[in-house]
Amino acid sequence: MKNSAVLRYLFALTLYGTIGLFLHFVSYSSEFVVLCRGLFGSLFIYLVLLFRKEKIDREAVRKSLFMLALSGIALGLNWVFLFAGYRYGIAISSLCNYMAPIIVVVITSLFYKERINVKQILCIVMAFAGMLLMLGIFEGNSTVDMRCVLYGSLAAVGFVILVLINRRIRDIPQLEKTLIQLLFSMLAVLPYVYFNNGFPKLFDLRSTLLVLMLGFLHTGVAYIFYFSSIDTLPAQSIAVLGYLEPVMNLLIGALILHEKIGISGILGALLIILASIGNEVFADK
Repeated sequence: MKNSAVLRYLFALTLYGTIGLFLHFVSYSSEFVVLCRGLFGSLFIYLVLLFRKEKIDREAVRKSLFMLALSGIALGLNWVFLFAGYRYGIAISSLCNYMAPIIVVVITSLFYKERINVKQILCIVMAFAGMLLMLGIFEGNSTVDMRCVLYGSLAAVGFVILVLINRRIRDIPQLEKTLIQLLFSMLAVLPYVYFNNGFPKLFDLRSTLLVLMLGFLHTGVAYIFYFSSIDTLPAQSIAVLGYLEPVMNLLIGALILHEKIGISGILGALLIILASIGNEVFADK
């Protein structure tokens, strides 16, 4: 059972890790892709719930509607900024986004008085040093496009907000919660797409097929596999295996898309990944 859950989890992570690669070949705006991902992803999950004959607990949703809306907006912003960053550097954008767990630890320790140990503090310092290495601070120059750093960091802020709000949403099954959040992410992005002329003026077949894939496969199917696996896997396994995604993004960016990050960038990426894993491993020690 555990091996099956691990395989499902790794499959979901593989789909997540290839999003940036597919986006590289999509000509539509990042906000339009987010709009479509929210639409098709939520549609797929709704169809799965219908197939399973699972009814949505409307009363529970109504009680948490405001928090669900905020978390959905945060999810939409996370995607918009992350997808925008992918266009300037998949590896760096992904790694900046994965600073989010470290930020969550800092915020919860400062404002929610949650316990933080010395090992976690060391992980925070490691992650910060890794970020400086990636930016080429110690070399006096940097080949990193700062736009991917900016967008990746803003994506991390959206993810942090999503995580903090989700901590307060209870008594709603994960798939139902995800369905509502996807719908709100779509509704949040819709006005921006409309007023910013983000809708494609011309549709091309390749981009359209890729966007459909990102919606149904990389969102709907991936979320099903993801949530079906985390119900049975230990929390520490989920946390540690989860950091295979930024590693995959790093490899895809370097080997397939020929993104240049240099030796200091590689060392910085390793520091951030190790710090993030260490943060999860030492959280309760």
